[in-house]
Amino acid sequence: MVKVLISDSMSPRAEEIFTNRGVEVDVKTGMSEEELIACIGDYDGLAVRSATKVTAKVLAAAENLKVVGRAGIGVDNVDLDAATANGVVVMNTPFGNAITTAEHAIAMMMAVARQIPMADVSTQAGKWEKSRFVGVEVTGKTLGIIGCGNIGSIVADRALGLKMKVIAYDPFLTAEHARDISVEKVELDELLPRADFISLHTPLTDQTRGIIDAAAIAKTRKGVRIINCARGGLVVEQDLKAALDSGHVAGAAVDVFEVEPATENPLFGTENLVCTPHLGASTTEAQVNVAIQVAEQMADYLLSGAVVNALNMPSVSAEDAPRLRPYMKLAEQLGSFAGQMTESGIKAVSIEYEGHAAELNTKALNAAVLKGLLSPLLEGVNMVSAPVMANQRGIEVSDVRHDRQSDYQTLVRLTITTENQTRSIAGTLFGDDKPRVVSVKGVPMEAELGAHMLYVNNDDRPGLIGGLGTVLGEAGLNIGTFHLGRTEPGGDAIALVEVDNEVSSEVLQAVANLPNVVQAKALSF
Repeated sequence: MVKVLISDSMSPRAEEIFTNRGVEVDVKTGMSEEELIACIGDYDGLAVRSATKVTAKVLAAAENLKVVGRAGIGVDNVDLDAATANGVVVMNTPFGNAITTAEHAIAMMMAVARQIPMADVSTQAGKWEKSRFVGVEVTGKTLGIIGCGNIGSIVADRALGLKMKVIAYDPFLTAEHARDISVEKVELDELLPRADFISLHTPLTDQTRGIIDAAAIAKTRKGVRIINCARGGLVVEQDLKAALDSGHVAGAAVDVFEVEPATENPLFGTENLVCTPHLGASTTEAQVNVAIQVAEQMADYLLSGAVVNALNMPSVSAEDAPRLRPYMKLAEQLGSFAGQMTESGIKAVSIEYEGHAAELNTKALNAAVLKGLLSPLLEGVNMVSAPVMANQRGIEVSDVRHDRQSDYQTLVRLTITTENQTRSIAGTLFGDDKPRVVSVKGVPMEAELGAHMLYVNNDDRPGLIGGLGTVLGEAGLNIGTFHLGRTEPGGDAIALVEVDNEVSSEVLQAVANLPNVVQAKALSF
């Protein structure tokens, strides 16, 4: 039975889902890094919110860990590079709290427009300062959204309902989708001077860090109001404070900070500032939703191999997983075959898909190919780490989908370019789920790969089968299957022989010494 640790407080529904799916689950919250390191080796999965820090040290101790699930969007508390290097899938739940976060942004915009928090404090202090708290309407105003993904799109929809005009800056927003959600797609330098309100909804990356700084604020119109319910670090806090103090920015609403918990901050005490303690996802509905989602996603991955909302691995839906499974086996076998045959540095890998294979999630299949290819050459390779390892070693990886129909309804062809040569291997599925090799180095054949295989490349001359049978018989190796192929009579020939036991180095040498044998190799799958 697979085992999962929940290390942060979250809805009990997560524990219920794991248990109902047959996953053993422990709940241990509030652990120190040392305590987590001491126990993490016992678990296949780790479910967290934002409190647990999944550091490189934690991941190094997590010998059995396969997946980290973040109940929420941000994974700032997970060392994504270390997780990938250790072959651990990292998932988040980007949709569970989208509505909640979007609604909070709208609420913050209204609060800063009408100075509601400041007016509340004043009124409850016994003052009656109607003239002090003159606000502005949002109707007819222009809202500039920076980052128009899932949450940004919901904010846009709500703002349009408030009769606002919405413009959006997002490099990944297509013109078609912008039209579908009724927003105007603009560049950042156009958004800044046009917007009456600016709301940020982008991840924190090297490209977006400090996207609202003094230079950006200088391009905005006087009286602009800025809302950040996305990530601390998107707005340079000292620059925003200066703009609030000068009056250029009429108001700001901030839910996230560069350092959290924000018990002190340069913005605190600034006039016309509304602050909340990272409440964007803090509704009852959202907390339940993200707990349910993270548990379902992690259970799906651990039990069926389905990958949803992963940040370091191609997604494979629960519906696609059964269909992909035999293709994944085929892809890994082809990669393993090529990897075991490789004796010099790999420069490039080309993966071609034809027929039914071309209609599949080829990113996942590519990862399976690379896992098989690199496993004989490197330790600790899996589908998560293989693409990274290939990139680190300068291996150029490409894939092509062909519309053409070959002799097979489905075909995967792998071509490996090394420092010394280029070789290829192709495979198909028989009966929809049985991998078969159908070509090696351009030599046609049909072979099933077993646990122990003997590969023989020879000149097509009489006597090989007899000599090979004699060597294997004298060594006590029983032949399970025997597959032959050749380019033409008297040309290049290949034999793939399945045997019941591992082929020893002595037997391999004896096979290599047979007349007309060019190469002999023991393979395992």
